[in-house]
Amino acid sequence: MMSGLEIIKKKRNGRTLTRGEIEFLIDGFLAGEVPDYQMSAMLMAIYFQGMDPEETASLTDVMLRSGSIIDLSSIPGRKVDKHSTGGVGDKVSLVLAPMVAACGVPVPMVSGRGLGHTGGTLDKLESIPGFRTDLSVEEFHRAVSETGLVLAGQTAAIAPADRKLYALRDVTATIESFPLIAGSIMSKKLAEGIDALVLDVKFGSGAFVRGSKDAERLANMLVSIGNAAGKDTVAFITEMEQPLGFAIGNWPEVVEAVDCLRGRDVPDLMEVVTVLGGAMVFLAGKAGSIQEGMGLCRSAIWSGKAYGKFLEIVRWQGGDVRYLEDARHCPPPRHTARLRSSAGGFLTGFDTLGIGMAATLLGAGRRKLDEPVDPRAGIVLTKKRGDRVEKDEVLALLQTDRDGVLDLALSELARCITLGETARTSGSCVRLLVDREGTRPWVTPDFH
Repeated sequence: MMSGLEIIKKKRNGRTLTRGEIEFLIDGFLAGEVPDYQMSAMLMAIYFQGMDPEETASLTDVMLRSGSIIDLSSIPGRKVDKHSTGGVGDKVSLVLAPMVAACGVPVPMVSGRGLGHTGGTLDKLESIPGFRTDLSVEEFHRAVSETGLVLAGQTAAIAPADRKLYALRDVTATIESFPLIAGSIMSKKLAEGIDALVLDVKFGSGAFVRGSKDAERLANMLVSIGNAAGKDTVAFITEMEQPLGFAIGNWPEVVEAVDCLRGRDVPDLMEVVTVLGGAMVFLAGKAGSIQEGMGLCRSAIWSGKAYGKFLEIVRWQGGDVRYLEDARHCPPPRHTARLRSSAGGFLTGFDTLGIGMAATLLGAGRRKLDEPVDPRAGIVLTKKRGDRVEKDEVLALLQTDRDGVLDLALSELARCITLGETARTSGSCVRLLVDREGTRPWVTPDFH
């Protein structure tokens, strides 16, 4: 007879768990038969001892089958989603999802909330007055059927084991375990009823994964799980040594995303958007290559179809599109400030993690899952790495509705921006492609 204690000992000692043992623990944890303290011990054992590919696949499948798997087979076309490991200013999904849907690809997107220095897509969407992310499974299906797109949160029916385990990981310092990250991401994504998945695995000072080699290892793990589950899965490894785009914060990022949907070219942001989008269109069978898919995505932006698709899904999910059509409808924040440069030179670097924490201090993020956010709080940069800066020039705008936090955030932000005498070019954000064939360099084609 299985025992939770014996299974924990087995993993603590570095041995491989069977699927049955993993199932026993997860099912018991959900049923209340395995207590929090035992599952906490197991999470820490996994954190230190790791899991082999077969264990990780079993963990993912058990978490997936702990809840409902949405059936979208009645909707024509190959359904494709995207997932990012998160970063500062990462509003990619807001532009990507409607852009790809405008290319005729059904996009069922389940997103999460921000935690720590990284923003969450749900928090950004909910900064649009009236926008609902808490859709039922039936509403989720109907949105994809009627609009070709849905932007929703994880329902109680989708991978409930992940929801419960994530809350425990958050308070036991086991967030950074790659097998646990892979199980969490893929159990949710495989429950969406998708046929293919594109992953954005970030590395750098603003990402959870700091080194490119670790990002490559995680990407290969995720791609392997997805393909083994019968879903065409590819990943791109992207750099996050500076915030993506200029805006950091929920409503400020929505405003920037809408500007991009209307045709504004924010080079680093739109490179990631079009590369991921091109891969989604390719995996959906709508293009003969990723590069051809990228061209279709750009056409969806230029034609206005992507912006129109975003307005359509915002209306469908209850949002007030007046705030998107003219951001001046949004009441101004109570407190604002400008960060000015103390000297001239070139912007040589960012402490991207520090910028994310400064935005969190303003109220744009949360330090624990149930903490409320200030939708309008955030930072809008005016410069990117490599740009020329004059003395007293404005480097960033800060805004918040919270009292007593602006001065501290201003001083923290000043510490995060480095000036020098020599320009340092930013280069491409997208570095590597990971698919069934392995890992290889990626070079983004120049469409200008």
